Amino acid sequence: MCKFVILQYPLYIRNKCKKNKSRSICKVHLVGMSSSGGPTPPFTTLSVSRPAETITHVEICRPEKRNAMNKAFWLEMVDCFNQIAEDSECRVVVFSGAGKLFTSGIDLMGMASDILQPEGDDTARISWNVRRVITKYQETFSVIEKCPKPVIVAIHGACIGGGVDLITACDIRLCTQDAWFQVKEVDIGLAADVGTLQRLPRVIGSRSLVNELAFTARKMYADEAKSCGLVSRVFPDKDTMMAGALEMAGEIASKSPVAVQGTKVNLIYSRDHSVPEALHYINTWNMSMLQTQDLMKSAQAAMEKKSLKDITFSKL
Repeated sequence: MCKFVILQYPLYIRNKCKKNKSRSICKVHLVGMSSSGGPTPPFTTLSVSRPAETITHVEICRPEKRNAMNKAFWLEMVDCFNQIAEDSECRVVVFSGAGKLFTSGIDLMGMASDILQPEGDDTARISWNVRRVITKYQETFSVIEKCPKPVIVAIHGACIGGGVDLITACDIRLCTQDAWFQVKEVDIGLAADVGTLQRLPRVIGSRSLVNELAFTARKMYADEAKSCGLVSRVFPDKDTMMAGALEMAGEIASKSPVAVQGTKVNLIYSRDHSVPEALHYINTWNMSMLQTQDLMKSAQAAMEKKSLKDITFSKL
């Protein structure tokens, strides 16, 4: 096991290997302390850590505010995932929430000025500014989708409002037995506008169930979330879930980053396009991506019955 300790920002780490007691210093794009250490500078709402060499853990870190999404969060998420997208060390992301629950959703008190007091001299200008604000907020979760690294989200306790927007932009969703989900927006007088109404129908597949959840704002509990396909696994508690998420992330990270990241890009493209268009896209994609040493390394490992964890793939 290797322990990572922050030295300064820009973020550097000291790698202390307990096995051989060797030490080295290397630069990475994102590394941080454990969740108990609070937000990772320069972030004020997020804790970012590197539990393994190729895995980045991002955590909403406002437990005293039930991980409510304030103005800083909406901006920091974009900065964080843009950095992760460019981080050649990172191959997989695990996303979770600190404290007793995943998130209570939008921090209404902290964002009232943007929502209730938009700028503008007349209806057209007010509307234009509201549109600009909503577009900015939409990017907060779209950036997860745009990031080529697979994102595993681990949900415990409540996942309300903006939390549903967030998790539907992730690639793999896990939850604890005590987790529950709520499309809350109709209860506060608005239609969800940062991703739930667009992504949830594609995630669940049942338009009737999506409509029911969106119109009634009722709670959906873990068993129903598993049966309808919102989550793929349910764990008895948070510790077990985080261990499972990291194990899954390790399995993904052991494979060719060319293959994994290309798979994510094409899965999202296929979701939003027709079958002929998606086939044409993967054809063009693999025209170049098949020309990789990773293909030969993976094939050789299969023939030699070796685990991919024993194969070294170059950074991407």
